[in-house]
Amino acid sequence: MADENEQPPADADGEEEEEEDDDDDLVDESIPAERSGHVAVTDGQSIFVWGGYKVLRGDWGGYVIFTDIYIQNAPVRGFYDFYLPRDEIWIYDMENGSWQRVKTKGEIPLSMSGSCAACVDKVLYLFGGHHAHGNTNMFYMLNLNPRDGDLFWEKVDCKGIPPSPKDKLGVWTYKNKLVYFGGYGYYQEDIVGTFEFDETSFGNVGLPRGWNNHVHVLNLDNFTWERPVTTGKSPSPRAAHSCATVGNRGYVFGGRYRDSRMNDMYYLNFSTWEWHEVITQGGNPVGRSWHSLTQASSDSLFLFGGFTTDKQPLSDAWIYRLSTNEWIPFMNHHSEKPRLWHTACGSKEGEIFVFGGCANNLLAHHRAAHSNEVLVFPVQPKSLVRLCLETVILFKEMLANSLDCLPKHLLCNLHQRFASNTNTCGS
Repeated sequence: MADENEQPPADADGEEEEEEDDDDDLVDESIPAERSGHVAVTDGQSIFVWGGYKVLRGDWGGYVIFTDIYIQNAPVRGFYDFYLPRDEIWIYDMENGSWQRVKTKGEIPLSMSGSCAACVDKVLYLFGGHHAHGNTNMFYMLNLNPRDGDLFWEKVDCKGIPPSPKDKLGVWTYKNKLVYFGGYGYYQEDIVGTFEFDETSFGNVGLPRGWNNHVHVLNLDNFTWERPVTTGKSPSPRAAHSCATVGNRGYVFGGRYRDSRMNDMYYLNFSTWEWHEVITQGGNPVGRSWHSLTQASSDSLFLFGGFTTDKQPLSDAWIYRLSTNEWIPFMNHHSEKPRLWHTACGSKEGEIFVFGGCANNLLAHHRAAHSNEVLVFPVQPKSLVRLCLETVILFKEMLANSLDCLPKHLLCNLHQRFASNTNTCGS
């Protein structure tokens, strides 16, 4: 469920921490539960969150299975990792900061962590992940803008040879194609690239697993898997890396390979399928996995958080400038809020929205500090309209008698912001 080859430990000694019990009963159903290992995509206006796992406190004997929840490595008493409900999508409005929970129907995927998701033309595409019985290579789609208003999952039987079952892989979107890279999972024969077995997985239940640097393409025009022949110096096998698309280039940064969490960067040219290693000028971010890399503009990428080789959670943020080929530290208000295995989505307003993730070492033998907070990073100047709306909100009591003078769409936006129960921090 957790690392590229490690599972987050349950409370092995079974001791209960009474001082943390009170908060577990206070559940706010208007915002999503805290989580890590989830997926999130955006259609430009909203963020759609699915899956992942959190910590549950309980007092059971042995293994516990619910309809949508699987308790993993359950001791008799203590804290447990469990997958979140698979039939719900949480929708976050990036304009007013409000959340909405929607129940989905259809061929719903199993509850998972470490899946890979992308949004193309308001359709969410989900591939891979890790569920209660191991890795999967199933492919699903979910129309995020249906005519009848209901969200229906559809399992797609794609043509061609799919990737092996895996999780913690990356994806780029280019034209009407999904390009998948790397991951941690089962061995696959007769494929160009490198697969390295994880020796520690041979003693586990099920097939042994490992890291790879394979490239698979899914053509969305006919739902056919393709295996492009790449040239150039390819990245080493890795998992829990991050990917971002800029034009016809797919960038990948970091990730874990064996005992190392790396800080190298490559891009794949989708016009020629040639790999290029990016050698930057000046200082680079420290090596990491479980971080996020998001397109901030046509000339920049935004890097945030992650987990170091020394198993330290990170809260640093960086901007990579394509035109100058350099990493620039990004000063922000969230430097004391480390996150790993979170998600990040960009908005049209030039903001990066980070949701969820873990704030401490989730591999250690103590309770993982999963989050359900939204961290906002303004990487581009705000629009005049946005600045004015935020000023009105700040002085809403003083301006209350003048609000009706606003255009209807702006007034509606303000009312939504006033009424929203938000867990957003900083913008």
